Amino acid sequence: MNDLTIGFIGLGLIGGSIAKAIRRVYPSYHIIAYNRSEEARILAKQDGTCNVVTDSIDETFSNCDYIFLCTPVEYNSQYLKTLKTIIKSNCVITDVGSVKGNIHQAVAHLGLEANFIGGHPMAGSEKTGYAHANDRLVENAYYALTPTPLTNQSSLDTLISIINNIGAIPIILDYSEHDRVVAAISHLPHIIASSLVNLVKDSDSESGTMKLIAAGGFKDITRIASSSPEMWEQICMTNRENLSDFITKYVDSLIEIKKDIDSADKQAVNNLFQTSRDYRDSFSSQSLGPIKKNYRIYCDIIDESGAIATIATILASNNISIKNIGIIHNREFEEGVLKIEFYDDESSEKAYALLTKYNYTIHKTE
Repeated sequence: MNDLTIGFIGLGLIGGSIAKAIRRVYPSYHIIAYNRSEEARILAKQDGTCNVVTDSIDETFSNCDYIFLCTPVEYNSQYLKTLKTIIKSNCVITDVGSVKGNIHQAVAHLGLEANFIGGHPMAGSEKTGYAHANDRLVENAYYALTPTPLTNQSSLDTLISIINNIGAIPIILDYSEHDRVVAAISHLPHIIASSLVNLVKDSDSESGTMKLIAAGGFKDITRIASSSPEMWEQICMTNRENLSDFITKYVDSLIEIKKDIDSADKQAVNNLFQTSRDYRDSFSSQSLGPIKKNYRIYCDIIDESGAIATIATILASNNISIKNIGIIHNREFEEGVLKIEFYDDESSEKAYALLTKYNYTIHKTE
């Protein structure tokens, strides 16, 4: 594992982040990357992530031990045909797509099952592109692996080691089970977020009152609606059956909730919030999951000149980097609060302890 050659087809948010993570953990690895956009190629070469960048998929990849397919799901399957004529006999191709059925079918059709291990790092961001990639994106995130019946165990073990060492949590799944799981916990939530935003847009007044006061909880639960339309179009089209099944179940559940509200069934409405709270509170807080976790705290603060600067100074003087900061107003808090976002859980915990020490009232949310 000390001198592997790793190829990347696509240097977007996920591909770029995995490449950066591998470079951080394995500085001796030889990393080769193809990307359509020249800008990403230049950045990846300049920052030292890649040893070689290219604008074509050719013999440059012939010595790769592993190749990560990191383009939209429909494109990944197309690149397999080209790679089949290039790779060496023991090269392993893996992908990062959030739907596995279509690429497993393509792999079987091409006779590449011995050379393929499906992959899906369950982390991401509403941001896209190499410019937003970072070497910690997949830390503490589950990383699903879907080997084929012909996958070499040694090759799988090596990939598992790489994933472990870049900080992710490998989990082995059958590809059909994977697609059903992500339809419920990732794909459906994106549809719900986008449809909810459009509902508010279509229901808003001409003066835009809803848009004006949309903040706090509404912005949080619809944040993923800012994701790439092209990517999510392809995800929906390649996981249609599972997604349609869960949409039907969700619509049915909404109809039942509407009936309970229309009939003023207080116990049923209470049960809705009680059971969902209990189940959500049982989730592990250790993994990012398919929707990236935010590391943030809320600080009660008097909205006056210099108040934010004082807190920022306290954090900066203790080497705590702030990702985002600003005052918000919503019904979750009695007064306006300062929302502070961090890059990692350690920074969030340090900030919580430090500001509490300075007698600030701090709230944490999951």
